[in-house]
Amino acid sequence: MIPLIAAEDWKRKPVSLHLEVEKVVSDIVRNVSEYGDRALFRYALEFDGVQLSTVRVSTSRLEAAWMDSKPSWRRVFRAASDNIRRYHLKQQRESWYMDEDDVRLGQRILPVGRAGLYVPGGTAAYPSSVLMTAIPAQVAGVGSIHLASPPGPSGLPHPEIMAAAYMLGVKNVYAVGGAQAIAAFAFGTESIPRVDKIVGPGNAYVTAAKKLVFGHVNIDSLAGPSELVVLADKTGRADWIAHDLIAQAEHDSEASAILVTPEVKVAEAVCKALQGFSVDLPRADIACVALREHGAAIVTDSMDEAINMVNRIAPEHLELMVEDPWGMLEHIRNAGAVFMGPWSPEVVGDYYAGPNHVLPTGGTARFASALGVDDFVKWQSVISYSQKRLERTACDIALMARSEGLEGHARSAESRIRVND
Repeated sequence: MIPLIAAEDWKRKPVSLHLEVEKVVSDIVRNVSEYGDRALFRYALEFDGVQLSTVRVSTSRLEAAWMDSKPSWRRVFRAASDNIRRYHLKQQRESWYMDEDDVRLGQRILPVGRAGLYVPGGTAAYPSSVLMTAIPAQVAGVGSIHLASPPGPSGLPHPEIMAAAYMLGVKNVYAVGGAQAIAAFAFGTESIPRVDKIVGPGNAYVTAAKKLVFGHVNIDSLAGPSELVVLADKTGRADWIAHDLIAQAEHDSEASAILVTPEVKVAEAVCKALQGFSVDLPRADIACVALREHGAAIVTDSMDEAINMVNRIAPEHLELMVEDPWGMLEHIRNAGAVFMGPWSPEVVGDYYAGPNHVLPTGGTARFASALGVDDFVKWQSVISYSQKRLERTACDIALMARSEGLEGHARSAESRIRVND
């Protein structure tokens, strides 16, 4: 089901936004910026097949979704939200100041004023993404949080998405999906206010829209299809590895599920196990395409080469199915999230453990990080010079300004000295 290949034969399949997608998205963004809610109603009918008279979801609808959810669902989502909140509380930063030689310098940590959360709801609903986007925003202190998710046949987002929003106290919820939701957050409409930052996963249209509006508003990332790499030695259980690869593959037909190992027998056993595991999955067709087109069992000559391959791939998710995962961790430079050993499958990070599941994709783990509290704050530098300090340093500042040909800058510093002559 997945190709068995040598390390030197692996190449990342490029994932790019098609020109047709970008053109469609450009038109959507322009129309939403010009026509506001009228454009949102039009696209709800065109893309979602529902006639809307309002995009805002009432608090009573959110509450009803929560009350209609199963007690077992409420219990599990409460427990998961507690785990996620505890983890993100550790990420909080504090403002600081330093005083020396008549100077006070500092850095203020301030939350963004308004955040827009996008939660997909097309081929599958992801209420877990409500937790992963809203909780770090709340921990950061964002005072105005807004959530958009596509409407279903009822004209409302998926009930579990609404229930999760209600549980977290997110009251500003909108039945808007796709590129039009991103445009509404970026420029505002009659019903949806303009936000300062947009976060959350989405399809190619959502990603293209985020790319287009960046600069008018900040974004978290340009996310691509989801990825998992399993690094295994001879202790890796083939059946567990196969289950984890299939779990990744069922996300999307372009999802990437890769095994990297120096053990040929492990690779062969995993390939064999995969042949029968996905038959009864509801999303078996999607998983099979993903494994065939974007999956691989990469066999290396050594574990050192396998580690180098992992760092080269820089996966979104990495499982260390090895005898000593903590010893291996120090060699891993590029991965969005690392899952340590056989009892830490990637699925625990998707839902329950606490770290964020919005992660860098497409090799961007070389320089990018998981969504977190830092994504919802900004740093403000503070500079306070005394008269004595400026008088001592104004000439130095003026010299630096003149070295760049900026005489006005130089005179700005020197003018304070002349006033006191």
